[in-house]
Amino acid sequence: MTILIDQPDFEAGIEERHKVAIDENELKTSDGGFVVPHINSFGHNFRDYHVQSERQKGVEEFYRTNHINQTLRQVRRMRQECGKMERVEMSIWECCELLNEYVDESDPDLDEPQIQHLLQTAEAIRKDYPDEDWLHLTALIHDLGKVLLHPAFGELPQWAMGGDTFPVGCAFDESIVDHKYFQENPDNKNPAYNTKYGIYSEGCGLHNVLMSWGHDDYMYLFRCGAYMHLINEEDIENLKWLKIFNKFDLYSKSKVHIRVEKVKPYYLYLINKYFPAKLKWQCGS
Repeated sequence: MTILIDQPDFEAGIEERHKVAIDENELKTSDGGFVVPHINSFGHNFRDYHVQSERQKGVEEFYRTNHINQTLRQVRRMRQECGKMERVEMSIWECCELLNEYVDESDPDLDEPQIQHLLQTAEAIRKDYPDEDWLHLTALIHDLGKVLLHPAFGELPQWAMGGDTFPVGCAFDESIVDHKYFQENPDNKNPAYNTKYGIYSEGCGLHNVLMSWGHDDYMYLFRCGAYMHLINEEDIENLKWLKIFNKFDLYSKSKVHIRVEKVKPYYLYLINKYFPAKLKWQCGS
């Protein structure tokens, strides 16, 4: 199957630049693949942030606080503070185990420990792409930034490191979850930051764009064609894999736990293949 991601035509002559073709048959196996469920573990549609559920109130409060406080100034301050933090040595798997203590307050689809989310994502990808071990490892580590919640890493509040990320320093796109709460964000009233480009220029590339401070990547930006005026050719190429990864990240969430000790040897093998035994992590003192 070929998936076409059609993005809005911001200017004449650049439409083809914003169309990415992905041939999933080049990599996907035909037997025993991951099946996207129709509903989440609470019986609702996935990523429905406004349906009445046991998590809705807490999730909305998370995004209210997040959207009010995630400013350009806040992001620059956190980047500077993080650069001054002490470093500790810890393995990738040790960091994964730290996430067994935390549930993501921004997630309407899962209330399980985050290590389960890492493993559920990775195991779902293994079913469809068994030969792409680097993609299995990517899934395992994709939310490791959530260790910022741990006291050893600064114990940040969840609003300061979780949830969907978004650019700061330019207008907040209306596709962002609970966009209404940006009305109270100081940057929303600053003419230097509240225009389409803000402090950026067309095609500057996402590596030059400051994102809200947090753990996540920028996959969500492309769900609604948001911020395509800032991407460059490298970003377009990355979209091919990000589009594939996104399905497993969002829809593998389940109350059926992965048996950690059963799959641990495989992921330790991957970690040893691609990473040093210990990494130096920046953390709070």
